[in-house]
Amino acid sequence: MIRVLLLTLLLAVSTMGFAPSPAFRTAAPSTSELGVSIKIDVGEGEPIESALRRFKREVNKSGHMMELRHRRNFENSQEKKKRKIKEGRMRKRMERMNRRRMQNRT
Repeated sequence: MIRVLLLTLLLAVSTMGFAPSPAFRTAAPSTSELGVSIKIDVGEGEPIESALRRFKREVNKSGHMMELRHRRNFENSQEKKKRKIKEGRMRKRMERMNRRRMQNRT
């Protein structure tokens, strides 16, 4: 019972893509709106847990949650610049670590 309910909820969310239907829009779209289009295909007989896991992974990879987290509070241009520099440093560091890891595999 719960599995069927979760599966229908997952399918509804994945087909809807978190975007409200046009009937709910009365005003012009806001500038803070994110265009989310994340979809996963649930295989026949696939456990709902693995489908949810794949859905969460896709959401994380798309970066929408990170963007929403940054938009939660106002961030002036200086703070945004500092954050972008910090993220760039972390990205470069992770790339170096992955490169070293791949070299050590051979």
